[in-house]
Amino acid sequence: MYEKFLAEIENIEVISSPTQVAKLSEDYFRFSPILTPILENKVADLVLRPKSEAEVIKIAQACVNHRIPLTVRGAGTGNYGQAVPLDGGIILDTSRMQEIKWIKAGLACVEAGVKLGALDKKAQEIGWESRMVPSTVKSATVGGFIAGGSGGIGSVLYGQLRDRGNLRAVRVVTLEDTVRVIELRGDDVQKINHAYGTNGIITELEMPLAPAYAWTECIVAFDQFAMSAKFGQALGDSDGIIKKMITVLADPIPTYFTALKSYLSDRCHWVLVLVAASDLEPFKSLVQEYKGEICYENPESGKGLTLVEFSWNHTTLHARTADSSLTYLQSMFPDLDTVLEMYKYFGDEVMMHLEFMRMGGKVMAGAIQVVKFTTSDRLAQIIKYHEDHGVFIANPHTYILEDGGSKNTNQNQLDFKRLVDPYGLMNIGKMRAFVHQES
Repeated sequence: MYEKFLAEIENIEVISSPTQVAKLSEDYFRFSPILTPILENKVADLVLRPKSEAEVIKIAQACVNHRIPLTVRGAGTGNYGQAVPLDGGIILDTSRMQEIKWIKAGLACVEAGVKLGALDKKAQEIGWESRMVPSTVKSATVGGFIAGGSGGIGSVLYGQLRDRGNLRAVRVVTLEDTVRVIELRGDDVQKINHAYGTNGIITELEMPLAPAYAWTECIVAFDQFAMSAKFGQALGDSDGIIKKMITVLADPIPTYFTALKSYLSDRCHWVLVLVAASDLEPFKSLVQEYKGEICYENPESGKGLTLVEFSWNHTTLHARTADSSLTYLQSMFPDLDTVLEMYKYFGDEVMMHLEFMRMGGKVMAGAIQVVKFTTSDRLAQIIKYHEDHGVFIANPHTYILEDGGSKNTNQNQLDFKRLVDPYGLMNIGKMRAFVHQES
């Protein structure tokens, strides 16, 4: 079936080895015991690795001509099956599109396959860095982060990717009868932001940058979880202290971190922090006020062991390495009282892991709790109990765009998909509203 298709895309790298194709058809959906049986046998037919936008256009046109499904992949570090092909077809792997087009004060233009770590390294040469990155910063791509992510390390300062200004422009390739390249700027970028690649192939992005600080990494230990959470909130609310990450980890989560075990003590609730070196004095004063103890301090963040790789969903990764039966939730709490209520109610069944972030101008406690999984019904009960108590759950156990964080149809994204993907070839089955429209 692919003979004519391949003739139209000659000289573009093709991967057909079943082992390699299967590997490149996965992401980290195995974090979810709900998604694993659904997605573990979903495999593409071929993987293509274009090295330029021109080659992406060739692939897109051939897919339209032969009505072949297409799923875009960055580094595959997502967790919900965003890059898993549900209906075979082609995976377009952007990993060869690694050109940093230009960098200037406060702004960079990159191809979709540029790794966030590589962008930061280049930007730091002129005193800048990414505003926010996932814990997979070393391997995640800029395009994949925009298509599948929502925030990360840096969100305590700069909010979410969806916040106005955090994505300046994107170039996307369409899957119409005659393939086009469309540049989206301003609020129009939200048409493809966190859309799982369902409505355009991202080839190039303009990303805002932040001033690069000399970050110091610290672990602050506490006797009581409540005090660690209150410290995290107080640090987040301290506008005069520049920080990039505030990760609160209730006992026993720190015990899952093999590389950090030498820092464990009787104080078993941890807060992982990236704080500007110039603000260490007021930071340490705040630690003392909340009766914490700094048990680890690294003035050279990013060199060697880095606490970034124990935060956000790397926390889940380390926990599951210790116990593969563990899974996770993604929550946004209305206030600390609710955090403490859920902590007390569930105990070690739902281990509290907070990530402080800025939402609507206010620093709030999000969470990526580590959950002891027993049954699907029990997991549903846990989610319902949270929601009944005012906690927003961005369900990580679904690959459907509307069922995860958005909870409803994004009309702009749906309308854009209808325009640029009239045959519904892009990342089939991930946008429910479009599937319903076409059925």
